[in-house]
Amino acid sequence: MRRDSAGFTWIELVLVLAVFAILAALAIPGMQDTAVRKQVKEGLALADLARQGVQAAWSAAGEMPADNKAAGVPPPDKIVGNLVKDVKVDGGAITLTFGNNASKLLEGKRVTLRPAVVADQPMVPIAWLCHDLPVPGGMEVRGRDETNVEKRFLPIECRGPAAK
Repeated sequence: MRRDSAGFTWIELVLVLAVFAILAALAIPGMQDTAVRKQVKEGLALADLARQGVQAAWSAAGEMPADNKAAGVPPPDKIVGNLVKDVKVDGGAITLTFGNNASKLLEGKRVTLRPAVVADQPMVPIAWLCHDLPVPGGMEVRGRDETNVEKRFLPIECRGPAAK
């Protein structure tokens, strides 16, 4: 008596399912890093308000603003967004603190944008350096870097030439 098989055996289905589970386990951490990196990049957009204030103060006085008030922007806890709970200006450097709806991996973490300027030339636009990027030739960086977000979560613009 011959019996024709009309489908897969139970063990074949379990093996296929196991292969898919292994592939998913390998892919999920990479997807999480990408999602967190995207949140950091989206949060950096909130710094634009402070950038404009720092640029205006530098152009007008030739000195970096000491704080938000000197930059002519709202207090740190009033510049908030979906992913950022405050934006602080300190010596021209702009530091964003993540919170609100940001990933738990970013909760309370900071990213700093530091201004690079041509000394004694306030009419030259500021070049903004994220985290520890190298300073362009002929410019000097102002402010202190307070970034404590893990390097793997920073967007490519913040990781420097070695990471590209």
